[in-house]
Amino acid sequence: CDCDGNVDAGCGCGEAGPSGCDNACGSTAELDDCGVCDGDGSSCRIEILYDTADNIAGFQFHVTGVTVLNASGGDAEATGLLVQTGNNVVIGFSMTGASIPAGNGVLTILEIDGDADAACLSDVILSDEDASAIEYEIVDCISIVQTISGCTNETACNYNPEANQND
Repeated sequence: CDCDGNVDAGCGCGEAGPSGCDNACGSTAELDDCGVCDGDGSSCRIEILYDTADNIAGFQFHVTGVTVLNASGGDAEATGLLVQTGNNVVIGFSMTGASIPAGNGVLTILEIDGDADAACLSDVILSDEDASAIEYEIVDCISIVQTISGCTNETACNYNPEANQND
């Protein structure tokens, strides 16, 4: 590059050559926990969301489109539910009577292998403290929303503002 011994390694005379996992000039990019260059660690994790009017004492679901490696965190772990995985099935329960309070949030976080956008829940079972089934619907493949039947017509005399399914 010049008589002073500076060499052009592709990023300008005397500048360091390409670096980082993206092999770009001046890069400090590193692989994230999921193996994605300069990623945020979210591509191998999926937050399973819930929205219920009843407490959740137990749950079970199958995940398609990806391979489930582990499940942890979320409100299930925070309230003391045991969460286990196997054969792409996730199950959460308590040995002490703990339950997730009614409301909405992150049920659990799945560590997965595969494209997170391809993940979808099926065969969901939700139960309350009396072991009664909680009716639900799956929204956007990864959100479990309790089905509340009632009149959804705002002008009707029996309108139920909490209902999300017209009966």
